[in-house]
Amino acid sequence: MMAYNSEEVVGYRGPIACAAAGITYRQLDYWARTGLVTPSVRPAGGSGTQRLYSFRDIVVLKVVKRLLDAGVSLQNIRKAVATLRAHGVHDLAEITLISDGATVYECRSTEEVVDLLQGGQGVFGIALAGAVKEIEGSVTMLPGERPAVASNTISVDELAARRARRAAS
Repeated sequence: MMAYNSEEVVGYRGPIACAAAGITYRQLDYWARTGLVTPSVRPAGGSGTQRLYSFRDIVVLKVVKRLLDAGVSLQNIRKAVATLRAHGVHDLAEITLISDGATVYECRSTEEVVDLLQGGQGVFGIALAGAVKEIEGSVTMLPGERPAVASNTISVDELAARRARRAAS
């Protein structure tokens, strides 16, 4: 299995991100439009533009899905996602999210998890290392894209070229 290389920027289109995270395209679109989980490689830039999601984005999508399935409120999921945005992929693999259904706690050690459970706060937990490994296994089999590198040349699409030819004649 290939390890995720954070230096190599690869983006995954919406349908691929959905398949890897186990969500519907409708959920993906809604979460992007509402800012819950936005594509970090390439956001939608108008009609016909394909969003590209990073590996980390897909891990966050999977976590959001698991939190929703566990009955965590969208408000608390937004707080959890805000916390996760600050972390890189390798950091995410060290985090376990524990929730009582109302609040989501970030734990980085076994001791923190045990303290929460002993205090009666934890009802379920999501070890992000597992999500990272699942996504890693999924995306290695799916096609990714490298975003176009900006250059000094102006690219003209076919429609713009037709308009220019029509205007010139």
